[in-house]
Amino acid sequence: MALKITEECINCDVCEPECPNQAISQGEFYYEINPNRCTECVGHFNEPQCQQVCPVECIPVDIIETKEQLLEKYHQLQKTKS
Repeated sequence: MALKITEECINCDVCEPECPNQAISQGEFYYEINPNRCTECVGHFNEPQCQQVCPVECIPVDIIETKEQLLEKYHQLQKTKS
């Protein structure tokens, strides 16, 4: 379930440092999430950290993936870190 930051984003800068997969970056108008790097924090935390800290709740699910798919993505990202 890759997440997406909507245009309601107020660019408060709290989500980016919370992402363990470095999936969040500043876009042209507001922060964006790279769906290829977003695991909804599976492999790191029980809940998406960006959603936990977002003061305006502008980070809904965008792409539905199973927990197994997210875990596989997590493992692939860990391999590229090595």
